[in-house]
Amino acid sequence: MSSTTSTIAVRVVPSVEELPRAAWDGLDHGSSPFLKSGFLAALEGSGSIDAAKAKGFAASKRRSGWTSLYVLVDLGGRLVGGVPAFIKSHSYGEYIFDWGWANAAGRAGIEYYPKLVIAAPATPATGPRMLLARDLDPAMRTQIRAALVAGVKAIADDTKCSSIHWLFCTEEEQAALAAMGFIARATYQFHWHNRDYASFDAFLAQLTSRKRKQLRKERAKAQGAIEKLAWISGREMDEDRLDDLDGFYRNTTDNHGGRDYLRPGFFHLLAKEMPDAMQMVEVTANGGKRIAGALFLETDRALYGRYWGTKAHIDLLHFETAYYAGIDRAIEKKLPLFEAGAQGEHKLLRGFEPSRTYSAHWIRHPGLAEAIADHCEREAVGVAAEMAELAKAGPYRESETEPAESG
Repeated sequence: MSSTTSTIAVRVVPSVEELPRAAWDGLDHGSSPFLKSGFLAALEGSGSIDAAKAKGFAASKRRSGWTSLYVLVDLGGRLVGGVPAFIKSHSYGEYIFDWGWANAAGRAGIEYYPKLVIAAPATPATGPRMLLARDLDPAMRTQIRAALVAGVKAIADDTKCSSIHWLFCTEEEQAALAAMGFIARATYQFHWHNRDYASFDAFLAQLTSRKRKQLRKERAKAQGAIEKLAWISGREMDEDRLDDLDGFYRNTTDNHGGRDYLRPGFFHLLAKEMPDAMQMVEVTANGGKRIAGALFLETDRALYGRYWGTKAHIDLLHFETAYYAGIDRAIEKKLPLFEAGAQGEHKLLRGFEPSRTYSAHWIRHPGLAEAIADHCEREAVGVAAEMAELAKAGPYRESETEPAESG
């Protein structure tokens, strides 16, 4: 699409309820479902994030600490760009951590909060953060991106935010933002990549003999302790299933000292808003009783594992439910990518590989900005070295000299 006569107009709406939802969802979201209006509506409707007040874009005083604002760009009356922005009063639920930056700012007497974050709330999944119409030509893409960034900076000024943070953006977006003066930061996660495997056994055949045997033993032990593991779509989830899924999630946050970013009602709303993308791995035992479950979101290009929990401790059930079942699913559906969440070096030995993640940052205070830019430059060197070492330590066979199947 090319336009030299239409006017670019930037506007901001304070709630997903005021988004033109069909047009927003029609923008390019890549493989990720986490900025679709349905996911955002489930977050907002459950109070997991808060809508901004209509006047003055004032941050909400409710408990979530995520106050939403959506930057929209229209071209000739048509939505061609959008950015989800959140005023934050803390750094929880972001997964590209800046606690050290906040502490340094505090020691220097610099107010770090509120800040402005562009991300999928409580969701460490990579995807476009500047959502664009798919038919824009390169020159117009550049103009629309510039308008979106200008809109984001205007919000930061209006709300007196100390900084702007684009989290889990794409590599291309990071480069574009760096050209606009943002600080690029390098981080990584562990992702599983489907190399056109015909089956789980075909995937195992690419691992070293020792790791192949280990994964088979883990699966056999977990499967032997349960009655059944089944995939249940959002359309199949009744109130009891959704109540149990919510309970599994809260068991995990309670038992492991986490924060319950997702408020009660989120899973129920998600099933209504995104019934086809939402998937639950349901684990039953003892005559069909549900004892564990995990939430996944699925698109035609990727599988995303999210929230896991259980009512009973069973050795290795977490790996079976959150990792191996997801690998099985990605192979069956021929999905090229499976992201199973943040952190977790234990994923490496189960076939997940270190994969770079991207963010870009603007800091209002010049001195703090200089220090953070220096930190990110040095950090990137360490991240690259660490990823290289992790790749060497992975479970895949290093050469074709090792038999593909040795037991």
